[in-house]
Amino acid sequence: MDTPSLHRLGPIAAEVEAVLARLRRERIVPRILDRDHTVWRDDPTEITNRLGWLDSPTAMVLHLPAIREVMAAAVRDGCTHALLLGMGGSSLAPEVFRRVFGVQPGHLDLAVLDSTDPTAVLARARELTPATTLYLPATKSGGTVETMSFAKFFFNKARTALGAERAGKRFVAITDPGSGLADLAASLGFRHTFLNDPKIGGRYSALSCFGLVAAGAVGVDLERLLARARAADTDEAAVLGVALGAAALAGRDKVTLIASSAIAPFGAWVEQLIAESTGKEGRGIVPVDNEPAVAPARYGNDRLFVHLRLADDDGEDQRVEALAAAGHPVLRIELSDLYDLGREFMRWELATAVAGWVLGINPFDQPDVEAAKVLARQMVQTYRQEGRLPSLEPTLREGELTYIGEGRPANLREALDHLLAAARPGRSYVAIQAFLPSTPAIEALLAGMRRSILERTGMATTVGYGPRFLHSTGQLHKGDAGHGLFLQLTADPSEDAPIPDEPGSDRS
Repeated sequence: MDTPSLHRLGPIAAEVEAVLARLRRERIVPRILDRDHTVWRDDPTEITNRLGWLDSPTAMVLHLPAIREVMAAAVRDGCTHALLLGMGGSSLAPEVFRRVFGVQPGHLDLAVLDSTDPTAVLARARELTPATTLYLPATKSGGTVETMSFAKFFFNKARTALGAERAGKRFVAITDPGSGLADLAASLGFRHTFLNDPKIGGRYSALSCFGLVAAGAVGVDLERLLARARAADTDEAAVLGVALGAAALAGRDKVTLIASSAIAPFGAWVEQLIAESTGKEGRGIVPVDNEPAVAPARYGNDRLFVHLRLADDDGEDQRVEALAAAGHPVLRIELSDLYDLGREFMRWELATAVAGWVLGINPFDQPDVEAAKVLARQMVQTYRQEGRLPSLEPTLREGELTYIGEGRPANLREALDHLLAAARPGRSYVAIQAFLPSTPAIEALLAGMRRSILERTGMATTVGYGPRFLHSTGQLHKGDAGHGLFLQLTADPSEDAPIPDEPGSDRS
């Protein structure tokens, strides 16, 4: 299990080799494959019931005929589009499959809705008609509030357009056995319900029903994808995992992805996997995806770069070579074609489990996310009792913009200066959290903000849309000892979209 020569680990090479030697002595990878929970903890809680993803490349073969038939029947019934309704692990892999593979002839054009911004919800409702759309609500727990709200909203749209019986046939649920969504699907006559292995956590579910139903909808060759996953090299995964963990322990805890454009959407899935798995107990690895490029000298000494390179695509080679020459540690992973993503899903899942071992944490729980959900439910209960949410007094108003934060800045420039001044060199990062609709114009503005902050401070920057980031990076933000500096951007929507109390009810 020697470190491959295509990796240029430079300042962390010795640490990586030392941890690899310990990994071999302690037989960490064989023990993981044997489902040995003591790799991470003596207590099996939230470990033994979270290792089903190790079986996905083989076990999911049995589900493929049903996926093909359900999608083919929906096409025969007049569907041309599909809308995946989900958050976090239920939506990120489907989005990767759609953006990387596109839509094959005779299959469904998939869109993903993982935003509760009314503008985003209404845009999907207006562009997709129930007569030609298959709705795919997906939630492991069967009770995720955003997903269930989507399901109620779109079922009512379909019922109004098609009638109750036909509306049900426009819905396919993806969930765990015995969940609230499974019960709802049965009561409303959904076309089909895919029941996933309950021993698979959301962020490890790309090669389960949560990813493959959507992949089948757009026409991905699922047998080929799973075959690549079964061929994943566990030694290579171990090297990646050790590098991620050892780099973080050495202070290089910002793993920065540089990807060929055709596979760049994969980075958003990696972001959730790493952030939700490692950000806890005061330790974490910050995944940095889709960050604007700057000169190597502008980056701090807290980076590990990973180059995901599609064969024959040399578009990022010069940049990566310059980073390595400047002394930044770099790993290169090469994919022969798009279907090697099957291998990459498995590589990164196993690598993240190994990184958890290196850091001494459980990569399968999410204690701070659960705590935040409790607080959110308390806030909702207060709203029901008092009819209003807690409000904060504005710190500053400048034109149409309002700032709420610490200090008494004279203007918005001073407010940003105050935020950035709190940075701890080599530890801090800036997380831009946008409760805004995702549009090309907003994407461009956020990219410009990231570039400006990086050029000015050298700090890593991330962007997350709300409430998606609560599901994809929230554990890291809450559990990594407070290394993040958070800039939240919100706007009042011009139009609201009421959530029905129940599907089939007009009350909201």
